[in-house]
Amino acid sequence: MIANLPFIAIALLIGIAFAIILLKKNMIKMVMGIGIMESAVNLFLITIGYREEGIAPIFTSAPEGSVMVLPTVQALTLTNIVIGVAATALMISMIMIIYKKYGTINSDKMRRLKE
Repeated sequence: MIANLPFIAIALLIGIAFAIILLKKNMIKMVMGIGIMESAVNLFLITIGYREEGIAPIFTSAPEGSVMVLPTVQALTLTNIVIGVAATALMISMIMIIYKKYGTINSDKMRRLKE
């Protein structure tokens, strides 16, 4: 049960993120839902790369028979964090432009506005 706890947390976070993205009309809250989804993906990657009693892969003189954690998923997670920050900044800047043009960040109200 405890071994499955991270996967339960991942499923819960993804469910919350989908609910926020689909049900909220405020675009800032939608971006927050996407941020929660990114965190769930990062948690998933780290959970996959975890090895019981694993040591960091930076040691060159590790004892024989020792298990190392997977460095690939750590690199993917770091890359995902950087891309997530850039994508979030882009989404927020687009929301600011939309707010200047339409005067609202509510997606339903924007659909009803006509130029």
